Amino acid sequence: MKEEKEKLRLDKYLWSIRIFKTRAQASEACEKGRVRLNDAPVKASRNVNVGDTYAVKTNDRKWLIQVSGLLDHRVQHSEAIKYYIDLTPEEEKEKIQMQAASFYTGKRLSKTGRPTKKQRRNLDEFKDDV
Repeated sequence: MKEEKEKLRLDKYLWSIRIFKTRAQASEACEKGRVRLNDAPVKASRNVNVGDTYAVKTNDRKWLIQVSGLLDHRVQHSEAIKYYIDLTPEEEKEKIQMQAASFYTGKRLSKTGRPTKKQRRNLDEFKDDV
């Protein structure tokens, strides 16, 4: 793994391990009290240490992560997951999967709904014959 740095800001760490899309979103979450260490809100400027456990609430889900390594730049997801341990309870993970499975995409099923152009032509021909 990469050589660990002495100091790393919390907002930069949360951004680099891909919990948040931008560092500004990570800072905002810290300001609003959505990031907690031992049930106490933490500031974005707090230094991250290996072994710390953070409870993070995002728009999509709740995370419970333990820091296993320090990462100061953004890398691909498969690399980023090596720098934290996801301690999120199984109930929360199942809840997220249920929501994703029940999500309606807006696409209609094949052969249902409005008729296709060919079906409309056939219907018009049928009406003219009657």
